[in-house]
Amino acid sequence: MHHAYLFDGPDGVGKELAAFGLAQALVCEVRGLGAQAGDNACGECGACQRAIVRPGDRVPTHPDVVVLERGLYEPAQLGRRTAETQEISVDQVRKLVLEHAAFPPHEGRARVFIVRRAEELSTSAANSLLKTLEEPISRTYFVLVTSTPNLLLSTIRSRTQRVRFAQLGTSVVESLLIDRGIARERAADVASIAGGSIGAAIALAESGAAAAHDQFVQRAHAALKGASMSGALELAEAEKKSKADLGSMLEAFAVSLAAAARKEIASGDFGAAVAAARQVSFVFGAVRAIDANGSPQLALEALFTRMRGTAR
Repeated sequence: MHHAYLFDGPDGVGKELAAFGLAQALVCEVRGLGAQAGDNACGECGACQRAIVRPGDRVPTHPDVVVLERGLYEPAQLGRRTAETQEISVDQVRKLVLEHAAFPPHEGRARVFIVRRAEELSTSAANSLLKTLEEPISRTYFVLVTSTPNLLLSTIRSRTQRVRFAQLGTSVVESLLIDRGIARERAADVASIAGGSIGAAIALAESGAAAAHDQFVQRAHAALKGASMSGALELAEAEKKSKADLGSMLEAFAVSLAAAARKEIASGDFGAAVAAARQVSFVFGAVRAIDANGSPQLALEALFTRMRGTAR
């Protein structure tokens, strides 16, 4: 086992689930014994049961599985007067990590620190963590979870072993939705526009937003193929106040473009596949622009100008 991991990848693909699964394996009371000989957690002992977050809770009850997250704890618990509204503070790192880092695990097997949205570590918090992250005492482990690893300090990234998580396959997302009781036909429709994220798929299925996403994708394709920019300008005008949902709708558009690229590859038209892949990159550029507080209307207008220029 390495002592520090960086789990990075898109939201909703199982990074945190894997982090807690690893924590279970590390603290399991019976792993390696008798019928449980091996590396897997038994999932049933008291340590395994307490190492994961139960419905209705925000943190595990196991004293050696510690979660760091912005705003998770009351200010008084961290010795602060104000809440953590924008970042994981140095106070949280000092209270939850540094005060315990020099001591062995409470229950003996291992201690695991899981940092949710690790990119939200403040600069002072990240710097205070560096020494412990690089050379923790025996049986102490860190798992930093993020969807934007480039926002982490390079010194943090260099001290962790990176594990990349990819988007889930459409069939996997569909199967997981069906397991949650979603009708097969609806699960297939939602999975096709969820961008490989079970988190996004569940939100779409439960909110009824799948139809809106599908309509946006259809209008986006029509705007791309139209004889003029009028369709694109109309779509940009219609979505200028949809900042909260526009990112996920654009991701659904990118998924449909990627599906088209795969069909071109299957047919042997690699030139068309390369062009489609380039357009996918344009779409994600627009998502990043909107995430950086750009104007949704201007981002869409610029997107379709670039995409139509490439298509020609």
